[in-house]
Amino acid sequence: MNECMGIDKPLITIVMAVYEPNMQWLKEQLLSLEAQTYPNLELIIRDDCSPTVPFEQICECAATCIRSFPYEISRNERNVGSNQTFEWLTQQARGEYIAYCDQDDVWLSEKIETLYQAVLSQNAVMSYCDMAVIDAKSDVIATSLRQIRPRLEYLTGSALMKSYFFRNCTAGCSMLMRADIAKQAVPFPKQTVADHWLAIWAAYSGSIAFVDKAMLKYRQHSRNQTGILSGVTDKESYCVKRILPLKERLNMLKERIDVQQDLQDFVQARIENRVLGIWKGRKFSPKEAGFEIIMNLLPEKLFQAIISRIRK
Repeated sequence: MNECMGIDKPLITIVMAVYEPNMQWLKEQLLSLEAQTYPNLELIIRDDCSPTVPFEQICECAATCIRSFPYEISRNERNVGSNQTFEWLTQQARGEYIAYCDQDDVWLSEKIETLYQAVLSQNAVMSYCDMAVIDAKSDVIATSLRQIRPRLEYLTGSALMKSYFFRNCTAGCSMLMRADIAKQAVPFPKQTVADHWLAIWAAYSGSIAFVDKAMLKYRQHSRNQTGILSGVTDKESYCVKRILPLKERLNMLKERIDVQQDLQDFVQARIENRVLGIWKGRKFSPKEAGFEIIMNLLPEKLFQAIISRIRK
C-alpha cells in the first residue's frame, strides 16, 4: 500500500511498552499516534504482563484506534520491567528510525514528521523535543517542561556524551533515534533508565538535534516512573538511585569504548564519597558535584527536608 501511495520516506517504528494502563489514557495516546502526519509508520506494543488489565482489552483498544498503519502487539511471559521491555522492542523494530512511546501521553499530529526533519536537517543520529505537561484529567498545566523543572537544560549538538553520562535531559517519549544506533546500545543497563542510556549512546555516536517546541503532552500523575529525584528520600536512597547507577553505566561503557581516565576518577570519587575527588572532577557535572559536597556536610534530617522541598 505504501508504494501505491508514493511514499518515499523511510519506515519509522513506534515502540510502546505498556503496564497496567489506564485505558482512557491509552486510547488517547493511540489515537494521537493514528493522527500522525508522517506517512510510513509501524507500531509495536508489548504488555509487560499486566496483572489486572486484561491483555484482550489492550488488544481491542489498539484494534479500535490504529487503522492507518500496521501494528503488532504481544505480552511478556513475566514482568521484566520497562528497561528490558524497551530493549526487546528496540530489537524487534524494523524501521530505519525508532520513536519511543509511553502509554499515557498525547502526541501532536506533526511530532514524528518534525523530529524526522530535524534529524535530516542537522545530520543527527537522534532528535528530541520539548513537552507540554498535562494532568490526570488531560488539562494542560505547563506549556513547556521547563516551567515545572526550571533547572532543566536541553542539550544539542555534538560531543555531548560526557554531559549526558551524568544527567539526562531527553525523555524517551520525546526522542526519535536512528535504529542502527539504538540497536548498538543493546543490552541496556538494569539500573539506568532506558531513555538515559539511549541518549548517552546517541551522544557518543553522533550529533543530537533539539526541537524547541512542545510536540507532545506529557502526562504527570502519581504513577510516573521518573521525576525529579524519583525514589530519593534520604542520603542512603540518594546513593542507591543516583550514585550506584554511575558505576553500572561506566562499566558498560568501558566494555565498548575508551573512557577518559579523569571521568573514571570522578565517578569513583562519587561512589566512594571522597569530597576532594568530587571537587577535582566537578567540571563533568558541576551542579551534582556541589550538591554532593554539601550533602556530606548536612545532618541527615536537614538533608531529608531539602530533598522533600526540591521534589515539591
